[in-house]
Amino acid sequence: MIRKYMLAGIAGIALASAASAETYVIKAGNLIADPAQGSIGPATITVTDSKIVSVEKGHTQGDVPQGTTVIDLSGKTVLPGLIDLHVHLTSDPGGDYRTEAVDTDEWATIVGVKNAALTVNAGFTTVREAGSAQNTGYALRRGTAEGTIWGPRVVAAGPALSIVGGHADVTGFRPEVLVALDGGYTCTGTVECAEKVRKASKLGADVIKITATGGVLSQQGRGLEAHFNNDELKSIADTAHSLGLKVMAHAHGARGIEAASAAGIDTIDHATFADEAALKVMKAKGTVLVPTLMALEGVRARIGKGIYTPTVEVKARQALEAAGRQVQRSKAMGVTVAFGTDAGVFEHGRNAGEFVLMVQNGLTPTEAVASATTIAAKTLGLDNEIGRIAPGYAADLIAVNGNPLQDVRTLEQVEWVMARGRLRK
Repeated sequence: MIRKYMLAGIAGIALASAASAETYVIKAGNLIADPAQGSIGPATITVTDSKIVSVEKGHTQGDVPQGTTVIDLSGKTVLPGLIDLHVHLTSDPGGDYRTEAVDTDEWATIVGVKNAALTVNAGFTTVREAGSAQNTGYALRRGTAEGTIWGPRVVAAGPALSIVGGHADVTGFRPEVLVALDGGYTCTGTVECAEKVRKASKLGADVIKITATGGVLSQQGRGLEAHFNNDELKSIADTAHSLGLKVMAHAHGARGIEAASAAGIDTIDHATFADEAALKVMKAKGTVLVPTLMALEGVRARIGKGIYTPTVEVKARQALEAAGRQVQRSKAMGVTVAFGTDAGVFEHGRNAGEFVLMVQNGLTPTEAVASATTIAAKTLGLDNEIGRIAPGYAADLIAVNGNPLQDVRTLEQVEWVMARGRLRK
C-alpha cells in the first residue's frame, strides 16, 4: 500500500523515527540542489534509510514500490537543510549572569532539548554548538543523532578555552564562588594551552572553541581586544590540527582577529571591528568569517532596559555602532563568509533572520543561501555529506514557499523539514 502525505498532514513537531531502509519519494515543485547552480524546476528526490539515493528532474511517473511514502511538495521550493555555525543551544537570551551559580548542567540540557527542536523546525538541520558546559552539548549531539530527541545534527565544541579572567572564564563573583565555578579550560603559555586542547579532544570535542578577544556579554570590562598572545594562539591551532580538529575563535577586536588568523585559526566568529589589516590576513590564510549579525540584534532589543550590567552596556554600544561593517568589508576583500548567528543571545528559532542582515550588508541572496549550505558544509569539513541535495548525501531537506534565491525572507517561514531522513509530523 502506498502512503501519501500532503503538506498539511506534516505539521507539528513530534519526531518520526526513520525505520531501517524506509523509502520516501519527494516531489518538489522547484529544486535548489546547490545554490550556485540556481533553481532547476520540478524534481523528484528519493530517500532511503536517511540518505538521498537519487535526484531526477521532473516528476517521475508510473508505479511507486510498495511501502514507499510519497510526499507531495509540488507547490514548494525544496533546498538543502540549513547550517548555523554558531549557536548556544543550552542558553536562552536575557538571563541574569548570576544564574551560572544557580542553574545545573542538567537544567541546561533540558533547555537544549527545547531549543534543538525550535532550531530544526526553523530549517536548520546542522548546527555548530559554540560553547557549553562539559557534557550538555555532547548529550544533545547524541540525542539528536540517535533520534531520542528531535533536533539538528550537532557539531559540539564543549567548554571554550580562555585566558584567565577572559571572556569564557567566569567573573563577577566572590573568589570562593569563582573556584567552585571554574570549568578548567583557562590556560597560560603554550604548553598549558596545548594541554587544554588535548583535554577537550579527549573529552569529546568535535571542534575547539577559543575566546581570542574580550566579549560583549561577559562581566570582564577589559575591552574587546586581543587576549591570547601569538605563541599561545599558534600552539592552540597547531595542536588542534594535529588532532584533526578545526578551531573557531570568538573575536571582536581587529588585532585579536589578525593574530588569530595569522596563527592558523580556521574561523573568526563575530569579527565586529575587523579592519583592512585584519581582513588581509584572513584572506591570505583562508580564514572564514562567521559574522553572527543576529546576535547584535538580540543585544539591540535588550540594551538600556536594565537587563545588562553597566559593564556590558558599554561594550554593547560599541559593538552595535560597528554592526554589519565586517560583512561589507569581507565581501569587498574576498574573504569567505559563512553563516552563523549566535542563537542564544537572541531567541532560538529566529536564526533565518541572519539572511536579511547579510543581504542588507552586501551579499546577494544566492551568496547568503550558499553561506548556510555549501560554504558552511565546507567550513565544517562535511561538504561530502551535507549542504547539497545529491545522491549519497544526508537526507537533510527543507521546503519553503517562494524562491529564497530571489527573496531570502522566505527562509524565515519553513514549511517542511526532513533531518537525517526523519520527519516532523
